[in-house]
Amino acid sequence: MDLSRVIAISGKPGLYRLVSQTRGGFVVEDLDKGKKISIASNYNVSLLDNVAIYGVSQEYPLAEVFFRIYKKENGGETIDHKSSGSELRAYMEEILPEYDESKVYDSDLKKLFQWYNILHSKGLIEIDLAAVEAAMAQQEVETPQPTEETVIETVAEVVEEKPKKKTAAKKTAKKDDQ
Repeated sequence: MDLSRVIAISGKPGLYRLVSQTRGGFVVEDLDKGKKISIASNYNVSLLDNVAIYGVSQEYPLAEVFFRIYKKENGGETIDHKSSGSELRAYMEEILPEYDESKVYDSDLKKLFQWYNILHSKGLIEIDLAAVEAAMAQQEVETPQPTEETVIETVAEVVEEKPKKKTAAKKTAKKDDQ
């Protein structure tokens, strides 16, 4: 799944694929209609690759959220974005229980599920689940888990650091008085 050339344009519905850059803006292709249009550089444009969902302890990239939806739906479409806010939140709780309910609005969820369904209908979300899960398992094996000793040592190092003393500006003030 490559979201690096897929954009959302503020004030315009749907998703667009970035075709090229012009002197005064961009040429984009509407993913729904397949029509190419030129947009000025003053439009607010967001690359889906840079979009993330707020979590309680961290932000979750859109690609990871789409992967979780894809996995839950076994490669199929997800809930309709026109569903009620409570249905969207219940579904989101299933796929990403760590999302921050106070920062993620119903309108954000509607966009998320609409974008997923658009990308799915165009065949832009094709994920090899076995390969991704194998890569994630390999990454967990390679990443050492912190032991209690390393955590204690790290905390001790932080506590031992002393703040630097601030130099007083009194010397320059005395020279100016003379």
